[in-house]
Amino acid sequence: MKKKKFGLLERLYNNKAEGVIRAFDTSSVFTKVLSAFIAAACIFMLIISLFPVIWVILSGFKELREIIRVPAILPESFNFSEFFTTWKQLDFGRYYLNSGIVMLGGVVCAVLFNGLLAYALGILRPPGHKVVFALVMWSMLIPPTTSIVAQYVNIRRVVDFFAAGLNVKAQDSLLSVAPLWLIMGANAFWMVLFKNFFEGIPKEYFEAAQLDGCSNLKIFRLIILPLSRPIAIVVAIFAATAAWSDFLLPNLLLNNGPWETVMVRLFEFRTAIRVNDADKLRAVVFSIIPPVILFSLFQKQLTKGISAGGIKG
Repeated sequence: MKKKKFGLLERLYNNKAEGVIRAFDTSSVFTKVLSAFIAAACIFMLIISLFPVIWVILSGFKELREIIRVPAILPESFNFSEFFTTWKQLDFGRYYLNSGIVMLGGVVCAVLFNGLLAYALGILRPPGHKVVFALVMWSMLIPPTTSIVAQYVNIRRVVDFFAAGLNVKAQDSLLSVAPLWLIMGANAFWMVLFKNFFEGIPKEYFEAAQLDGCSNLKIFRLIILPLSRPIAIVVAIFAATAAWSDFLLPNLLLNNGPWETVMVRLFEFRTAIRVNDADKLRAVVFSIIPPVILFSLFQKQLTKGISAGGIKG
């Protein structure tokens, strides 16, 4: 009996472990046309999505003369020295460090506070938990920009109060950065992701821990957090990218201070005298590198974690 010879499309689908289409489906002409259409559509969307990023990166290799006078996508030469010059000239390492501090604190607060609220509403369920959960869900209907003025005024009052008590200048201390951390700990969407995941954990774990004399906080620390690693990674990635790319509130709180982040400094380059268009393009390249690396490293964990948080077991 002769073995059936598989074509290119059949071989591509032969070892697939996920998805709807399998190798035996590719014998259908309709399936082949549909697969080709899906592939072409994905390639087209990929080109549309990546073209701005690729253009900015390639333009970073150009000198100012080349950017203004030569209407070409590819640079005349790939000279990395221009990037090093811009990095040193604009002191970008300092702003990278500031953004890293803001991002790290935001990730900790996002996982800790959103996780604690989800634990209280999804597992402990004290009296009135439905009302609190309803208010949290209602907060998702309010655009964040509508409350930015009141939020900024309240933050300034609290920061100035603690700065006066500690006898420090608020603009120069970590007190101006702390609100950016705490805001990441009050996100309704991330709380819902945590809550849905927690409710899928078997209750027998909690009952066994209570019989062993564990407190509620100890159960959260020793049982909930280790079991919730997939969804915690998702929230951490969301918080990291949000903290890195956030501009409006950091610009209001950190402007003209020693804790300016990359995005705030990038905005100020538009009026800087010693910064030309080529330097601005290279600064944009520096600003997008960390989110791109972060997403590339944790893309699979992000997809699996969202699925795990959206489906109850």
